[in-house]
Amino acid sequence: MAENGKNCDQRRVAMNKEQYNGSFTDPSSMNEKKRRDREERQNIVLWRQPLITLQYFSLEILVILKEWTSKLWHRQSIVVSFLLLLAVLIATYYVEGAHQQYVQRIEKQFLLYAYWIGLGILSSVGLGTGLHTFLLYLGPHIASVTLAAYECNSVNFPEPPYPDQIICPEEEGTEGTISLWSIISKVRIEACMWGIGTAIGELPPYFMARAARLSGAEPDDEEYQEFEEMLEHAETAQDFASRAKLAVQNLVQKVGFFGILACASIPNPLFDLAGITCGHFLVPFWTFFGATLIGKAIIKMHIQKIFVIITFSKHIVEQMVAFIGAVPGVG
Repeated sequence: MAENGKNCDQRRVAMNKEQYNGSFTDPSSMNEKKRRDREERQNIVLWRQPLITLQYFSLEILVILKEWTSKLWHRQSIVVSFLLLLAVLIATYYVEGAHQQYVQRIEKQFLLYAYWIGLGILSSVGLGTGLHTFLLYLGPHIASVTLAAYECNSVNFPEPPYPDQIICPEEEGTEGTISLWSIISKVRIEACMWGIGTAIGELPPYFMARAARLSGAEPDDEEYQEFEEMLEHAETAQDFASRAKLAVQNLVQKVGFFGILACASIPNPLFDLAGITCGHFLVPFWTFFGATLIGKAIIKMHIQKIFVIITFSKHIVEQMVAFIGAVPGVG
C-alpha cells in the first residue's frame, strides 16, 4: 500500500506540472487556474446557464454512449450470450405452463430483495445525506413482527399477505414458545438485504477518491476536499471532530481489512471517511467491499436487529407501560 501511495504521489506531482515550450508553469499559477476552473464549473448549473448546461449534458451523454458502444463492440461474444439469456428468460416468463408457479415465486422473492437492497442503498448513499430508511422502514418492520409474534404466539404468518400485512395464523401457538432467535430468523432476509444495500451505497466515495488519486485530479466534492485538508493539517488537529476523523483514517490505513471491518460493524457516521480513505490509499476493491459487506450486512445488522427486538419484546413493553402508568400526571 505504501509503494502504491508513493507511486501515485509521484504521478500526481508529475501531472501537476504542465510543460509549455520546454518550461514548466509556476505552481501558484496552476493553483489559480484550478481555482478559476472550479468556480467556472460551479456556475454551470441549470438555473443559471440552462443552455450551456444542456449542451454539456448532451455532449457528455454522446461521449459516454460512444465509449459504451466501443466496449460492447469489442465484447461481441458476451453481448450475444447476454441477449440469448435475456431472450430465454423473457420466454420463460411469458409462456404459460406448469413452471409459472416457480416463476411467480422467484419474481416475488426478487422484488422483495430488490426493495430492501434499494432502501439500504438510499440509506448510505450521498455522503451522509441519504434517507434514514432503517428508522423509517426496517426498524418499524422488525418492531411490528416482534409485537405480532408475541400476540399470535407464532411467526408463521400466512403468505400472502405477509410481509405487506401481518395476520395471525389460524392455528394458535402455545404461549411462551416465541424466542428471540425465532424472531431474528423471521426478519433475517429483510435485514441482511438492507445491510447489503448499505454496503453498496458506500462504494461511490471509494471510487471517487480512488479515481481522483489515480488521475491526479481534484474532484469538486466538499467531503473529499475536507479529507485532503485533514491530511495536510493532521498533526495540528485539536478539535474532537478532526481527531475522530483522523483516528478513523489511521485505523483504516494501518489495520487494513480488520480496521474497515471494525468501522463498518458499528453505527458509524464517519464511515464515509473510511471509504474515501480506502480509495485515496488505493486499498484493493475486494478488501474494502468485503470488509464493508461483512460488517454492515452481518455484524452491524444483527446488532441493530437484536436491539429493536429486545426493545419491543413483550415483557419489556409491559414494564415500560407499567412504569409510565406509575408516573404522576401521565399514567
